[in-house]
Amino acid sequence: SILVTGGAGFIGSHVVRRLLSSYPNAQLLNLDALTYAGNLAHLSDCDSAPNYHFVQGNINDYIMLQKLFEAHQFDAVVHLAAESHVDNSIKDPFGFAQTNIQGTLNLLEAARQHWNNTTQNTRFYHISTDEVFGSLGAEGQFTENTPYDPRSPYSASKAASDHLVRAYHHTYGLPVVLSNCSNNYGPA
Repeated sequence: SILVTGGAGFIGSHVVRRLLSSYPNAQLLNLDALTYAGNLAHLSDCDSAPNYHFVQGNINDYIMLQKLFEAHQFDAVVHLAAESHVDNSIKDPFGFAQTNIQGTLNLLEAARQHWNNTTQNTRFYHISTDEVFGSLGAEGQFTENTPYDPRSPYSASKAASDHLVRAYHHTYGLPVVLSNCSNNYGPA
């Protein structure tokens, strides 16, 4: 059973489709708050899949997350839900801190509580951004060893969430994978 957060967004909708085709026997629950970035029309072709379910909800609701983990017995979390866009973060840094930091912490703790140190065959996939590494300029590249250098409330909130994910791995043994993607593009 797989929980995808932010699955109605641009990247999330492609992840949902990929998981449905790659794991036809897995139950997939898409949790999305349907803010400015979420659009269920991206997933209209998934509605008829018997192993696909959508729940409108917010990762800032820890009680709801606990209930979802209990009801669906998730083996994996693919965490894409986030406030995004640098310009938006400059206008509302508090919303970015709430969702990207506290929301990620809520998911990590719900997973830890539910998996209860029995982390075999479980995984927490955290999708982040390359913006945590700073500004690249005209040439160059980032690697996993590039020091963090966030330069906006958005990138700072994503850097903080990355650190929480790593801390949950080191402190509690939570099995995690962290991806710092660069810009993504393609058909909606």
